[in-house]
Amino acid sequence: MNWFDKFPQLSASSLLHLKTKIDNLFFTFSANHGETIENFFVPLLHFLIFVENILVQTPWMLILLATSFITYLVSKSIRLTIAIIIGLCSIGLIGLWEDTMKTLSIILVATFICIIIGVPIGTLLHSRNILQKIINPVLDMMQTIPTFVYLIPIITLMGIGKVPGLIAVCVYAIPPVVRLTSLGLKQVPYRYIETAMALGLNNIKILLMIKFPIALQSILVGVNQTIMMSLGMVVIASMIGVSGLGANILKAINNQYITTGLLNGFAIVVIAIILDRLFQSMIKRK
Repeated sequence: MNWFDKFPQLSASSLLHLKTKIDNLFFTFSANHGETIENFFVPLLHFLIFVENILVQTPWMLILLATSFITYLVSKSIRLTIAIIIGLCSIGLIGLWEDTMKTLSIILVATFICIIIGVPIGTLLHSRNILQKIINPVLDMMQTIPTFVYLIPIITLMGIGKVPGLIAVCVYAIPPVVRLTSLGLKQVPYRYIETAMALGLNNIKILLMIKFPIALQSILVGVNQTIMMSLGMVVIASMIGVSGLGANILKAINNQYITTGLLNGFAIVVIAIILDRLFQSMIKRK
Protein backbone atom coordinates (compact mmCIF):
# COMPACT_ATOMS: atom_id res chain seq x y z
CA MET A 1 0.00 0.00 0.00
CA ASN A 2 1.33 3.41 -0.99
CA TRP A 3 1.99 5.72 1.98
CA PHE A 4 0.22 8.56 0.16
CA ASP A 5 -2.95 6.46 -0.11
CA LYS A 6 -3.63 7.23 3.58
CA PHE A 7 -4.25 10.88 2.70
CA PRO A 8 -6.91 12.47 0.50
CA GLN A 9 -5.47 13.41 -2.88
CA LEU A 10 -6.42 16.15 -5.29
CA SER A 11 -8.00 14.94 -8.48
CA ALA A 12 -6.41 15.91 -11.78
CA SER A 13 -9.23 18.36 -12.52
CA SER A 14 -8.97 19.96 -9.06
CA LEU A 15 -5.20 20.34 -9.39
CA LEU A 16 -5.60 21.86 -12.85
CA HIS A 17 -8.21 24.28 -11.52
CA LEU A 18 -5.89 25.31 -8.67
CA LYS A 19 -2.96 25.89 -11.05
CA THR A 20 -5.14 27.91 -13.40
CA LYS A 21 -6.48 30.03 -10.55
CA ILE A 22 -2.97 30.82 -9.27
CA ASP A 23 -1.76 31.68 -12.79
CA ASN A 24 -4.77 33.94 -13.38
CA LEU A 25 -4.19 35.75 -10.10
CA PHE A 26 -0.58 36.37 -11.03
CA PHE A 27 -1.49 37.54 -14.53
CA THR A 28 -4.11 39.89 -13.10
CA PHE A 29 -1.59 41.31 -10.64
CA SER A 30 0.92 41.76 -13.46
CA ALA A 31 -1.63 43.52 -15.67
CA ASN A 32 -2.69 45.89 -12.88
CA HIS A 33 0.70 46.65 -11.35
CA GLY A 34 3.29 45.70 -13.98
CA GLU A 35 3.70 49.25 -15.24
CA THR A 36 4.11 50.56 -11.68
CA ILE A 37 6.80 47.99 -10.99
CA GLU A 38 8.61 48.88 -14.22
CA ASN A 39 8.51 52.59 -13.35
CA PHE A 40 9.92 51.82 -9.91
CA PHE A 41 13.01 50.28 -11.51
CA VAL A 42 13.58 53.07 -14.05
CA PRO A 43 16.32 54.72 -11.90
CA LEU A 44 18.08 51.36 -11.74
CA LEU A 45 17.93 51.10 -15.53
CA HIS A 46 19.45 54.59 -15.86
CA PHE A 47 22.20 53.68 -13.41
CA LEU A 48 22.98 50.48 -15.30
CA ILE A 49 23.12 52.31 -18.63
CA PHE A 50 25.33 54.99 -17.05
CA VAL A 51 27.86 52.40 -15.82
CA GLU A 52 27.75 50.56 -19.14
CA ASN A 53 28.39 53.76 -21.11
CA ILE A 54 31.35 54.65 -18.90
CA LEU A 55 33.00 51.28 -19.44
CA VAL A 56 32.22 51.04 -23.16
CA GLN A 57 33.16 54.62 -24.06
CA THR A 58 36.29 54.88 -21.94
CA PRO A 59 39.41 54.21 -24.08
CA TRP A 60 40.73 50.70 -23.56
CA MET A 61 44.20 51.99 -22.68
CA LEU A 62 42.79 54.04 -19.82
CA ILE A 63 40.89 51.04 -18.43
CA LEU A 64 44.03 48.94 -18.79
CA LEU A 65 46.12 51.47 -16.87
CA ALA A 66 43.48 51.91 -14.16
CA THR A 67 43.11 48.15 -13.73
CA SER A 68 46.88 47.70 -13.54
CA PHE A 69 47.20 50.45 -10.94
CA ILE A 70 44.39 49.04 -8.79
CA THR A 71 45.79 45.51 -9.09
CA TYR A 72 49.26 46.52 -7.96
CA LEU A 73 47.86 48.77 -5.22
CA VAL A 74 45.79 45.89 -3.82
CA SER A 75 48.12 42.94 -4.38
CA LYS A 76 51.63 44.50 -4.45
CA SER A 77 52.39 41.79 -7.01
CA ILE A 78 54.04 42.68 -10.33
CA ARG A 79 53.44 39.12 -11.58
CA LEU A 80 49.66 39.36 -11.00
CA THR A 81 49.57 42.83 -12.56
CA ILE A 82 51.31 41.60 -15.71
CA ALA A 83 49.04 38.55 -15.90
CA ILE A 84 45.93 40.74 -15.71
CA ILE A 85 47.30 43.08 -18.41
CA ILE A 86 47.90 40.07 -20.66
CA GLY A 87 44.39 38.76 -19.96
CA LEU A 88 42.71 42.07 -20.81
CA CYS A 89 44.83 42.52 -23.94
CA SER A 90 43.87 39.04 -25.10
CA ILE A 91 40.20 39.99 -24.81
CA GLY A 92 40.82 43.03 -26.99
CA LEU A 93 42.79 41.01 -29.56
CA ILE A 94 39.88 38.59 -30.13
CA GLY A 95 37.50 41.52 -30.65
CA LEU A 96 35.37 41.11 -27.53
CA TRP A 97 36.33 44.25 -25.61
CA GLU A 98 32.98 46.07 -25.91
CA ASP A 99 30.93 42.97 -25.10
CA THR A 100 33.19 42.30 -22.11
CA MET A 101 32.64 45.83 -20.81
CA LYS A 102 28.87 45.36 -21.13
CA THR A 103 29.07 42.13 -19.16
CA LEU A 104 31.34 43.75 -16.59
CA SER A 105 28.83 46.58 -16.10
CA ILE A 106 26.12 44.04 -15.26
CA ILE A 107 28.43 42.27 -12.81
CA LEU A 108 29.51 45.50 -11.09
CA VAL A 109 25.96 46.84 -10.73
CA ALA A 110 24.62 43.45 -9.57
CA THR A 111 27.42 43.15 -7.01
CA PHE A 112 26.77 46.69 -5.77
CA ILE A 113 23.06 45.93 -5.32
CA CYS A 114 23.82 42.62 -3.58
CA ILE A 115 26.16 44.40 -1.15
CA ILE A 116 23.80 47.25 -0.23
CA ILE A 117 20.94 44.78 0.30
CA GLY A 118 22.80 41.69 1.50
CA VAL A 119 25.12 43.21 4.12
CA PRO A 120 22.27 44.87 6.10
CA ILE A 121 20.24 41.65 5.95
CA GLY A 122 23.24 39.62 7.12
CA THR A 123 23.78 42.14 9.91
CA LEU A 124 20.20 41.68 11.11
CA LEU A 125 20.46 37.90 10.88
CA HIS A 126 23.53 37.56 13.07
CA SER A 127 21.71 38.81 16.18
CA ARG A 128 18.12 37.67 15.59
CA ASN A 129 17.41 33.96 15.66
CA ILE A 130 13.79 34.42 14.59
CA LEU A 131 14.86 36.17 11.39
CA GLN A 132 17.37 33.40 10.73
CA LYS A 133 14.63 30.77 10.86
CA ILE A 134 12.59 32.79 8.35
CA ILE A 135 15.27 33.98 5.93
CA ASN A 136 17.63 30.98 5.83
CA PRO A 137 15.04 28.74 4.09
CA VAL A 138 14.45 31.56 1.60
CA LEU A 139 18.19 31.77 0.90
CA ASP A 140 18.32 27.97 0.49
CA MET A 141 15.50 28.16 -2.04
CA MET A 142 17.17 31.02 -3.95
CA GLN A 143 20.35 28.96 -4.30
CA THR A 144 18.76 25.60 -5.16
CA ILE A 145 15.71 26.38 -7.28
CA PRO A 146 16.46 26.10 -11.03
CA THR A 147 17.23 29.56 -12.35
CA PHE A 148 14.81 29.18 -15.25
CA VAL A 149 11.94 28.85 -12.77
CA TYR A 150 12.27 32.30 -11.22
CA LEU A 151 12.82 33.84 -14.63
CA ILE A 152 9.12 33.15 -15.31
CA PRO A 153 7.61 35.60 -12.76
CA ILE A 154 10.26 38.20 -13.57
CA ILE A 155 9.40 38.06 -17.28
CA THR A 156 5.68 38.10 -16.52
CA LEU A 157 5.98 41.20 -14.34
CA MET A 158 8.59 43.17 -16.27
CA GLY A 159 8.99 41.61 -19.69
CA ILE A 160 12.31 41.39 -21.52
CA GLY A 161 15.13 43.85 -20.89
CA LYS A 162 18.23 44.81 -18.95
CA VAL A 163 16.54 45.34 -15.58
CA PRO A 164 14.75 41.94 -15.48
CA GLY A 165 18.07 40.28 -16.33
CA LEU A 166 19.84 42.28 -13.63
CA ILE A 167 17.21 41.31 -11.05
CA ALA A 168 17.57 37.65 -12.02
CA VAL A 169 21.34 37.89 -11.51
CA CYS A 170 20.88 39.55 -8.10
CA VAL A 171 18.35 36.95 -6.90
CA TYR A 172 20.77 34.18 -7.77
CA ALA A 173 23.92 35.87 -6.45
CA ILE A 174 22.86 37.57 -3.20
CA PRO A 175 22.77 34.57 -0.76
CA PRO A 176 26.59 34.26 -0.27
CA VAL A 177 27.06 37.85 0.88
CA VAL A 178 24.09 37.54 3.27
CA ARG A 179 25.29 34.26 4.76
CA LEU A 180 28.96 35.21 5.13
CA THR A 181 28.16 38.63 6.58
CA SER A 182 26.04 36.95 9.23
CA LEU A 183 28.68 34.26 9.83
CA GLY A 184 31.53 36.75 10.09
CA LEU A 185 29.69 38.91 12.63
CA LYS A 186 28.75 35.85 14.69
CA GLN A 187 32.36 34.71 14.86
CA VAL A 188 33.66 37.92 16.42
CA PRO A 189 35.23 36.84 19.76
CA TYR A 190 33.02 37.87 22.65
CA ARG A 191 35.98 39.19 24.64
CA TYR A 192 36.26 42.09 22.20
CA ILE A 193 32.60 42.90 22.65
CA GLU A 194 32.94 42.73 26.45
CA THR A 195 35.90 45.11 26.32
CA ALA A 196 33.95 47.55 24.14
CA MET A 197 30.97 47.40 26.49
CA ALA A 198 33.27 48.06 29.45
CA LEU A 199 34.51 51.17 27.66
CA GLY A 200 30.92 52.40 27.36
CA LEU A 201 30.36 51.84 23.65
CA ASN A 202 26.75 51.33 22.57
CA ASN A 203 25.57 48.56 20.21
CA ILE A 204 25.88 50.71 17.07
CA LYS A 205 29.46 51.71 17.85
CA ILE A 206 30.35 48.12 18.74
CA LEU A 207 28.94 46.98 15.42
CA LEU A 208 30.76 49.62 13.36
CA MET A 209 34.03 49.84 15.28
CA ILE A 210 34.52 46.27 16.50
CA LYS A 211 32.42 43.71 14.67
CA PHE A 212 32.60 44.95 11.09
CA PRO A 213 36.41 45.40 10.99
CA ILE A 214 36.92 41.90 12.40
CA ALA A 215 34.27 40.35 10.10
CA LEU A 216 35.49 42.20 7.00
CA GLN A 217 37.47 39.23 5.71
CA SER A 218 34.40 36.99 5.82
CA ILE A 219 32.28 39.69 4.15
CA LEU A 220 34.84 40.04 1.34
CA VAL A 221 34.72 36.28 0.79
CA GLY A 222 30.95 36.60 0.44
CA VAL A 223 31.32 39.44 -2.07
CA ASN A 224 33.83 37.37 -4.04
CA GLN A 225 31.41 34.44 -4.21
CA THR A 226 28.61 36.80 -5.25
CA ILE A 227 30.74 38.05 -8.16
CA MET A 228 31.51 34.51 -9.29
CA MET A 229 27.84 33.54 -9.15
CA SER A 230 26.91 36.67 -11.09
CA LEU A 231 29.34 35.70 -13.83
CA GLY A 232 27.82 32.24 -13.92
CA MET A 233 24.38 33.76 -14.40
CA VAL A 234 25.12 36.11 -17.32
CA VAL A 235 24.47 33.45 -19.98
CA ILE A 236 21.05 32.60 -18.56
CA ALA A 237 20.23 36.28 -18.05
CA SER A 238 20.99 36.87 -21.73
CA MET A 239 17.81 34.93 -22.50
CA ILE A 240 15.77 37.85 -21.16
CA GLY A 241 17.62 40.75 -22.72
CA VAL A 242 21.05 41.14 -21.09
CA SER A 243 23.61 41.98 -23.76
CA GLY A 244 27.31 41.19 -23.74
CA LEU A 245 29.24 37.94 -23.65
CA GLY A 246 26.25 35.92 -22.44
CA ALA A 247 24.18 36.96 -25.46
CA ASN A 248 27.04 35.92 -27.76
CA ILE A 249 27.25 32.50 -26.10
CA LEU A 250 23.48 32.08 -26.42
CA LYS A 251 23.72 32.85 -30.17
CA ALA A 252 26.60 30.40 -30.46
CA ILE A 253 24.50 27.68 -28.80
CA ASN A 254 21.52 28.35 -31.06
CA ASN A 255 23.66 28.32 -34.22
CA GLN A 256 26.24 25.74 -33.08
CA TYR A 257 29.16 28.16 -33.50
CA ILE A 258 31.80 26.33 -31.47
CA THR A 259 34.58 28.89 -31.88
CA THR A 260 32.33 31.83 -30.96
CA GLY A 261 31.18 30.04 -27.82
CA LEU A 262 34.72 29.16 -26.78
CA LEU A 263 36.07 32.67 -27.32
CA ASN A 264 33.26 34.33 -25.36
CA GLY A 265 33.61 31.69 -22.65
CA PHE A 266 37.33 32.47 -22.54
CA ALA A 267 36.55 36.18 -22.02
CA ILE A 268 34.22 35.34 -19.11
CA VAL A 269 36.91 33.14 -17.56
CA VAL A 270 39.48 35.95 -17.84
CA ILE A 271 37.14 38.42 -16.12
CA ALA A 272 36.35 35.84 -13.42
CA ILE A 273 40.04 35.19 -12.76
CA ILE A 274 40.86 38.92 -12.63
CA LEU A 275 38.07 39.72 -10.16
CA ASP A 276 38.78 36.62 -8.08
CA ARG A 277 42.51 37.36 -7.78
CA LEU A 278 41.83 40.98 -6.85
CA PHE A 279 39.47 39.98 -4.06
CA GLN A 280 41.74 37.17 -2.90
CA SER A 281 44.54 39.73 -2.55
CA MET A 282 42.25 42.03 -0.57
CA ILE A 283 41.21 39.15 1.70
CA LYS A 284 44.81 38.12 2.37
CA ARG A 285 45.77 41.69 3.25
CA LYS A 286 42.95 41.84 5.80
